[in-house]
Amino acid sequence: MPWTADGKLCVLSTSGPGGFLSRLADGVEDAQLDIGYDVLRQGCAVLADPLSPYGEVRYAGVRLAECLRDALGIAESRGLRVPEPEGSEAESPGPRPA
Repeated sequence: MPWTADGKLCVLSTSGPGGFLSRLADGVEDAQLDIGYDVLRQGCAVLADPLSPYGEVRYAGVRLAECLRDALGIAESRGLRVPEPEGSEAESPGPRPA
């Protein structure tokens, strides 16, 4: 369950898969993704209407950016938990913008 503090990525350290904090983090991540799907559906409707007012389009864009940031944080966090294959020398993509 990632979040940022002072522009730096913070990751919750759990006792392992299936533990209380791990289940809690999975639940929060699932909720974030569900919200993202809902915002995407609503945002697409606003963006598809050429007569949508500027304020609605801007609001949709801001909410979509927030959901994308959450989804990317979840993906990065889950990627950090996946062990590298033996003999793999994957390059680190470096820090992500906050």
